[in-house]
Amino acid sequence: MSERVRNRSRKARRDPTTAEDLMAVEPMMDQGSGPPMLFSSSSYDDKDTLLKDQDSNEGWFTRTRESLRGDFSSILLLLFLYLLQGIPLGLISSIPLILSDKKVTYSDQALFSFAYWPFSLKLLWAPIVDSVFWRKVGRRKSWMVPCQYLIGIFMLVLSFMVDDIMGNKENPPKVIFLMLTFLPLNFLAATQDIAVDGWALTMLSRKNVGYASTCNAVGQTAGYFIGNVVFLGLESKQFANMFRDTPQDYGFINLSGFLLFWGVIFIVSTTLVFIFKHEIDHSIQAPDGSTDDDDKEIEMGITDTYKVLYRILRLRPMVYVLIILLTGKIAFAATDGMTGLKLIEMGIPKDKLAMFGLFLTPVQIVLPWIIGKWTTGPRPLNIFLMAYPYRLFIGGVYALLIWWTPSFKLADGTFQIGVYVIWIIAYIFHQFATYSMFVSMMAFNAQVSDPRIGGTYMTLLNTIGNLGGNYPVTLILWIVDHLTWKDCVQVGTEKFLYQCHKKEMADQCVVDGGVCETQIDGYYLGVAICSICGVLWAALLFNKIRYIQKIPRTEWRVIKNR
Repeated sequence: MSERVRNRSRKARRDPTTAEDLMAVEPMMDQGSGPPMLFSSSSYDDKDTLLKDQDSNEGWFTRTRESLRGDFSSILLLLFLYLLQGIPLGLISSIPLILSDKKVTYSDQALFSFAYWPFSLKLLWAPIVDSVFWRKVGRRKSWMVPCQYLIGIFMLVLSFMVDDIMGNKENPPKVIFLMLTFLPLNFLAATQDIAVDGWALTMLSRKNVGYASTCNAVGQTAGYFIGNVVFLGLESKQFANMFRDTPQDYGFINLSGFLLFWGVIFIVSTTLVFIFKHEIDHSIQAPDGSTDDDDKEIEMGITDTYKVLYRILRLRPMVYVLIILLTGKIAFAATDGMTGLKLIEMGIPKDKLAMFGLFLTPVQIVLPWIIGKWTTGPRPLNIFLMAYPYRLFIGGVYALLIWWTPSFKLADGTFQIGVYVIWIIAYIFHQFATYSMFVSMMAFNAQVSDPRIGGTYMTLLNTIGNLGGNYPVTLILWIVDHLTWKDCVQVGTEKFLYQCHKKEMADQCVVDGGVCETQIDGYYLGVAICSICGVLWAALLFNKIRYIQKIPRTEWRVIKNR
C-alpha cells in the first residue's frame, strides 16, 4: 500500500493528468501572479504541451464539472443533509430572542442555554455511533435515519404544544420545560452530525473528499439561516405588516406552524434517503475502478472504538493539532464574544443585530465554494495561514468602530442608517476571515481522518475545535468584567461618590441619585490582550502548521496497513 502511494505521488509530480493525482501536487500560492493555480509549467514536459492544454481549456465550470463527475449527486445529498441539520440549530438559537421579547430574566436565558450543550459533548457517544450499526441498513444510515425520524416526530409533537410552553400575556414561558424539550432535539441533531460527518468521508471519492467541508459549511449555514433569520423575519409582525394593507398583531407564520412544516419535511426526506440512497465506500476506489481493501471501514466494538479514540490522541502529529485547535481562537475571543453585547449595550436593537444575517449568509454560502478548490488540495491550511492575520486586523477595526459608534447616536436613542451600513460591511469582512479559517480547518480534518473510523475521528477534531472556541470566550468575559472600572458620580456636580463595578452597586448608585459611568472599558483591554496573544501564537505556531501539512496522510492512521 505504501509503495503504491509513493508511486502515485511520483507519477503525479511528473504528469498530474488525473484528478486523484492532482491531490499530490500542492497548488501554487504566488499572490503576485493572480489566484492560486493547480497547474504549473514544471508539470509539463515542454511549453508546446502547456499551450495545447491551455487552448483546450473549456472554462472553470467545465473543469469543475469533470472533476465532480460521479460525486455530484452525493454532494447535493450532503448539502441537503447538512441543511436539515442546521434547521434545529437555527431554531434553537432564535428561542432566546423570542424569550427576550417576553421579558424573561437572564437566569431563565442561562437555563435555556443548556439546550446547546449536546454539540459540545457529542464526542462522548461518537464511538458508539461509529461502532454499533445494523449491517443491512448501513453503518451511517443506521443512526442518521432514526435520528432524523425522531427530529421530525419531535417537531410535529412540539408544534401542538409550543404555544402553551412559550406562554402568553397572562402566563410566563415554561423555560425549564422548553429547555428539556429542545435539549433532546439538539442531542438528535448532534448525533445526526456524527453520522453524516462519517458518511461524507466514504460517500465522496478520494479526490473530492475535501468538498465534505464545503458541504458542511454551506449546508449547515443555509439551514441555520432558515431556522433563525428567515423564521424570525416571517414571525415578526412588524416585517409582515410592511406587506399588508391592514396591520395585524401577528406575522406570516408562528413557531408552531414552522415546526409542523419542517417536521413533515424531515420525515418525508428521510424516507426517500432510506429507500433510494445506498452506502458505498467511494473513498477506497482507485482511478481504474478497483478498490483498495486496506482503506475499507473496519468494524469495531464500543470498547475497541474508545481505545482507538485514545490512540488517535496519542498520535505524534496530533500533539500539534491539539495545541492549534485549543489555542488558535484565543486571539479572537474578545472580538467574537463581546462585540455584539457592546452594540446591544449601546442601544442597537437585538432584532436589527440579528438581521445582519441577511447580508452575512450569502457570504457564508458562497465563500466556501470560492475557496473550495484550494482547500481540496494537499495544503488546505494555507488559507488558514493567510486569513489569521487578516482576522486579527479586523479585531482592531471592531474596537475602533465600538469607540466610534456612540458619537452617532441620535436624541431619540436610535442610530443613523450609515452606522448600520458600516457595521454590516465590517461584519462581512470579518465573515470572510472567519469562514476562510473554518473551511480550511474542516478540509484538513477531513483529509487526515482515517475513513475506517471516520465518524469518531472527524468528531474528535471538530469537538476539540469547538471547545477551543468556547472556553476562551467564557474566560475573556470573566476577565474583562474585572478589567472594567466604573464610578458612581452625582448628577449635575459630577462628584465622585463610590465605585460601582458590580450590578448591585450600579443599582444602588441610581437609588442614590447618581449615574454609574465607565472610566476604563475592559472591552478594549480584552481586545488588546487577545491580539497580543494572537501575534505570539502566530510567531510560535505558523511553522508548525506548515509542518503538519507535509506529514504523509498515512501517518495520521491509527490502524496501520499490513
